[in-house]
Order: sequence, then C-alpha cells, then structure tokens
Amino acid sequence: MAPAAPEHTVAPGGRPAATVPVVSYTLIALNTLVFLLGPAAGFNPLYGTGPARVCAEQRYEQRWGAVPAEVLAGRPLTAGQLAEAPDPVPGCPAAPTPGKHPALSVLTGLFLHAGWLHLLGNLLFLQVFGPTVERRLGRARYAVFYLAAGSLTTYGFALAEAHSPNSTRVLIGASGAIAATLGAYLRLHPRARVTTLVPLLFFLPLRFPAWLVLGLWFVLQWWSVHSAGPGVAYLVHVIGFSAGFLYACTVVRHPPRRPGGRPIPWRHLTKEPEL
Repeated sequence: MAPAAPEHTVAPGGRPAATVPVVSYTLIALNTLVFLLGPAAGFNPLYGTGPARVCAEQRYEQRWGAVPAEVLAGRPLTAGQLAEAPDPVPGCPAAPTPGKHPALSVLTGLFLHAGWLHLLGNLLFLQVFGPTVERRLGRARYAVFYLAAGSLTTYGFALAEAHSPNSTRVLIGASGAIAATLGAYLRLHPRARVTTLVPLLFFLPLRFPAWLVLGLWFVLQWWSVHSAGPGVAYLVHVIGFSAGFLYACTVVRHPPRRPGGRPIPWRHLTKEPEL
C-alpha cells in the first residue's frame, strides 16, 4: 500500500490542514526509537545476549507494559501474585516491579513492540492511514485521539480479561491506537481507493475501495477474537477500530464552518485520497 494525502483538506474549524503530518511522523519515530533502544531489537549491549537478553526483554515489558490485573487494581502485582501466575517466558520468572504506575503503563505500553514484525506491521498501517486522518482532524486533535484511543483499548481489554488467566500477561504495542485510526479513516473516506498487494501466483497491486479493504480487515479481527489462540490481542483491534469509527462519526456530523457560521460541505473541501 502506498499512501497519498487528500487534496484541499481542512481541519475542523475551517483552518487549512497541516500539509506535513507531524504527529504521524513523530509517532513513527518514537516507536522506532523506543524499539531500537530496548532489548527486543538486540542492538543495546546493556541487555546482554542470548537467554540473558530474552529474560531482560521480559522484565522490560513487565516494567513498562500494561498488565490487565495491574491496570484494574491500580497497583503492581505482588510477588505472591506473580508466583501463582505462569511464567511469561520459560526460565524467566516474572519479578515484582515496585514503583510502577499502572495508569502510566497504559501509555508507555503503546510504544513497546515484541519484535521487528510487530513493529513494522504497525508502522506500515500508521504510515498509510495516519497522515490522512491527521490532516482531517488537525494535529492536536489527532494526537489526543491517538493516545486516548490506545488507552481506551487497553482498559477495554483489561476488563474483558479481568477473570481470565491472561490478566497477568503483559499487553504491549500500538495496535489499539492504530486500529482506531483505521476505523476513523473508514468513516471519513469510505470511497477512497486502496492499492493492495494480492497474492495470485505473484503479488498483484489491485485497487479496492477502503470500505471493502478495511471492512474485511475488521471482520478478520472479529473472527480471530473467537478462534485464534493466545499471543495476539485481537480484541484490542476490534475495540480500537470501533472506537475510531464512532468518533469519526462526530467529526462528519460537525463539519467545519465558514467565518459567518455556515457549515462548509466536506465535498467542497476534500478529495477522496487514493492509497
């Protein structure tokens, strides 16, 4: 997929939209920087190598990631609670994290990723769909939307897993916030054309409407919630996508206005983007 921004876009309030999606690029840079400095990338010698690095990565995620049981209780897991929980990594028992603030981990967990595939997959979707949504909402509004949506998906997942053995497992990644961006994009630009690589003997670039591509993506996530095993928090994707779509409905319902107070129809301000 290759991104292309819509033309003549304005932010809510009738202001010309920012031509450079600063927030989207900053989020991409922050996610990349945090990953490269952390143990998962394998570049930081402070975390060691081999099994030592694996255990360091587990402790790092436990410290900065969001744990559903901690988020709901408002305090870190005790040594007794961790002893009763299954080890997240064989041979690396989870250690207490005194001084951890679970409410803050809801935000810090959005910038952690478990590996290169996890990171690059998220950043691809953020790069493709984030700039267009940012231009439509405006920089400040999009920044708040991204962080709020990511936090909402974490709390929603925590509530869903409250009585599950998975409530002591760490939740990391920007997937919830990015899924919200996809949901918002679908509502704002349902007829946009998205170029998708389809594996038919060879990878063929075919163009489909956004409602079809993102609609099928959402259905796949919903199906995976009930059929896939542990490892990927598909429920986070479903919650984020739904929240982003519903929020974008309020943006469409309240279009920007002319200086005299009359609303400006979106069709006069935007051209559907092609991705």
